[in-house]
Amino acid sequence: MSETNSTRYAVIMAGGSGKRLWPLSRRNRPKQVLHLMEGKSLIEISVARLEGLFDPEHILVVTNVEYVEEISRLVPAIPKANLISEPVGRNTANAIALAAAIIAGREEKATMAVFTADHVIRPIHCFAKAVQTAMDTAEANPQTLLTFGIRPTWPHTGLGYIEADELVAPGVYRVSQFNEKPEHAVARSYVESGRYFWNSGMFVWTIQAIREALQINLAESVKKLDAVTDAIREGQDYTEILQGIYPTLDGISIDYAVMEHAADVLTVELQCEWIDLGSWPSLEDVVDLDGQGNAIIAGSHVVMDGFRNVVVSDDPDHLVALLGMDDCIVVHSADATLICKKSDSQRLKELVAGVEQDYGTKFL
Repeated sequence: MSETNSTRYAVIMAGGSGKRLWPLSRRNRPKQVLHLMEGKSLIEISVARLEGLFDPEHILVVTNVEYVEEISRLVPAIPKANLISEPVGRNTANAIALAAAIIAGREEKATMAVFTADHVIRPIHCFAKAVQTAMDTAEANPQTLLTFGIRPTWPHTGLGYIEADELVAPGVYRVSQFNEKPEHAVARSYVESGRYFWNSGMFVWTIQAIREALQINLAESVKKLDAVTDAIREGQDYTEILQGIYPTLDGISIDYAVMEHAADVLTVELQCEWIDLGSWPSLEDVVDLDGQGNAIIAGSHVVMDGFRNVVVSDDPDHLVALLGMDDCIVVHSADATLICKKSDSQRLKELVAGVEQDYGTKFL
């Protein structure tokens, strides 16, 4: 605990459905509950990563109301009162505003760290060191917003970038601007300049700092969510209040709503392996490959003369067999099978939209 005597809370955002991991990820079975690594779900791995940094009673999970029961089953150490149900999705700014409102109702002085449920971060001791640095820095600078940045290794166009110049402490930089998902040539110039980090989507700040920033940039949401804070302080159940408020909020990301406008932002360099497990090809970075470079999560499978494929099945008794296929994705589920080139994996949202157009929600 720091000299500020600020209670430290972790918030895991676990509300996304993960359309780029269809057909395993569905509306009632989001990617954070899929067992894609070491027989564990992403939410289990995310909670385990916080061990030693936060007490279970100070870990909140913000998720869709439909996922609460399954998440509670997977991470029973987290009190059910800390599983925060969003009646509808309203993007990351409102998810964070809601979590901040709840924490403010419990503690007058608190530090809040925000993590996501779909990142693979290794080794854990490196992650813990960065989180500790960020929390100490936030508590020493209570008006500052902090994010975690990762040194880019290639010109990724699907991630946001943070421009950071001045080194203010070991591993801590002052942020000059945020840049969302640039074109390839621009991303390449960012990587080559050495001044940019990938935006991890993880943050640390005091409750005072984030609520003041939200008040400036997302005032309507804060005003409405104050009713949640008041209810908690009075020892009342806020569920019905939230059901009336939340659908009326305007959906917007925390980057667009707050971070791009904030004047005092620092980034802590996350000097470890960080993988956004948001698409099937990303499995190649987190599972052991076979002798032909295939990433396989399937009980029964045969791959003959096939290289660099991603093969996934959630049915151990179903045989998946590939012959003469390279650089493809094959994902089998009980009622839907995906086959596509790896190069088309970023178009899965288009495909899911097409499935919905033709079949409604039957396969979603």
